[in-house]
Amino acid sequence: MHLRSLCTPSVRAGWACAAFALGSAHADEVLRFGVQPSTQPIYIARAAGLLAPIEARFHVKIRFYNFSYGGPENQAMAAGDLDLASAGMGPAVVAAARLPAELLAITVLDQTAILVPAGSPIHTLAQLKGKRIAYPGQGSQQYPLLLKALQMAGLGEHDVTLFKTKGSDVPTLVEDGSVDAGITWDPAVSEALASGKARVLAMAGAILPLKDGHYVGDGVYGRTAYVSAHPALVEAILGAIIQSERLVLAHPNRAVTMWSQQLGFPPQVIRYSLRDGISVYDADIVPTPSVLDQYTRFLQSAQILKPSDQPHIAPQYAQAAEQAEHGPGMRHAADAAPAGAKL
Repeated sequence: MHLRSLCTPSVRAGWACAAFALGSAHADEVLRFGVQPSTQPIYIARAAGLLAPIEARFHVKIRFYNFSYGGPENQAMAAGDLDLASAGMGPAVVAAARLPAELLAITVLDQTAILVPAGSPIHTLAQLKGKRIAYPGQGSQQYPLLLKALQMAGLGEHDVTLFKTKGSDVPTLVEDGSVDAGITWDPAVSEALASGKARVLAMAGAILPLKDGHYVGDGVYGRTAYVSAHPALVEAILGAIIQSERLVLAHPNRAVTMWSQQLGFPPQVIRYSLRDGISVYDADIVPTPSVLDQYTRFLQSAQILKPSDQPHIAPQYAQAAEQAEHGPGMRHAADAAPAGAKL
């Protein structure tokens, strides 16, 4: 299945031109990078001019192909129509387990949150008992996160009423009182906060802390054959992502402007995301086995992955990129200057 066959009327306006370009270009001249409309660091890399030197050095053109969520993105990679991709950690790990693909980096932390109306009397997870909660469906990573949050409060699925909907629609249902709470991911979380009609009841990091007290929200993965054939290029791109993470941490206002221009998001929405730590950035992007083992067991317990599914990770590229960017053993400056501190 080629990207052109994925171009349905509902998404044609977003990436028909990219699909046409793919059909008319030689594969060895184009690096096809799957992205989603969210505050992914790769957009900062493009806006800051970090990709242009890589293109010149390796004689490639890095083209972005937009997807609204991870399923179609993984379909495109399975068909050989993408080389690298950035997506939510759930789809990224599923791809690394079930496709000839491997996880290369963890690029965004947290991202998911349980929301309630701004004026709601609900202030604890235990108070969700008997309430109606919107969620994106059982195949999403938000579903098992919600169940784990309920379990933390001594509740089970039978103690609440679940309402399935699109993740992007959760804030609207919460804001207008159609549901008592909802779980979704950024940028929908930050859009809800920016409206002033919703607030966060619990962040994903408080429910399932996997990396430095945070949940793993977003990752970069690639086709194994492409990564193996272009190790220096992959390392360079991950180095650009590390530089982008550092830019977000050190200059959040500049990052807000860049993301807003790249994605068309209102700046105030992105500012909420950084200021309130909805999406958290860390220049240590190496996907360590200990973190991925925990996350894999989590997805297996939710039946998103089968017990036999074991994701392939390739941490060596991010490790080499970190050494090149920071020097051996150096850490990022997140503790000294957390994202949003200068907003």
